[in-house]
Amino acid sequence: MSGPLATEITQRLNAAFAPVRLDVINDSSSHAGHMGDDGTGESHFTVVIESAAFAGVNRVMRQRMVNQALGDIPGQRVHALAIRAFAPGEAA
Repeated sequence: MSGPLATEITQRLNAAFAPVRLDVINDSSSHAGHMGDDGTGESHFTVVIESAAFAGVNRVMRQRMVNQALGDIPGQRVHALAIRAFAPGEAA
């Protein structure tokens, strides 16, 4: 089940990139009790996103684009965010 932060991540990325694939995976349970675990159950995420917006854009810029779309979420409201961003037709 998605929590409020996962839902917000999904909404922001859908609005910014109109992805053909978007997986927001909550990895927090794997990090319970570790540094960065704030007890909310929404501290660590993996995002897998496929969008035409990433065509011709290098990996570092894709990461920056996703972080910018998420605003204050990475680093402030989420301890860790892994991003796998692809253009359509690229291997995920």
